[in-house]
Amino acid sequence: MPKKVVKFELEKETKNSIRYKEVPDEGAAPIVGSLYIQKWFAGSSKEIEITIEKK
Repeated sequence: MPKKVVKFELEKETKNSIRYKEVPDEGAAPIVGSLYIQKWFAGSSKEIEITIEKK
């Protein structure tokens, strides 16, 4: 099944997590939108990538 790598950039820090906003491919609609990652895992990352696989 196809895999898609979705890129996110830092949008806002909250008390215990960091909100990232999706950076969609040019001309494409967002797949996920915003994503919250816990600070203990995200650390100081300004950008993250998530791989989605449909099964």
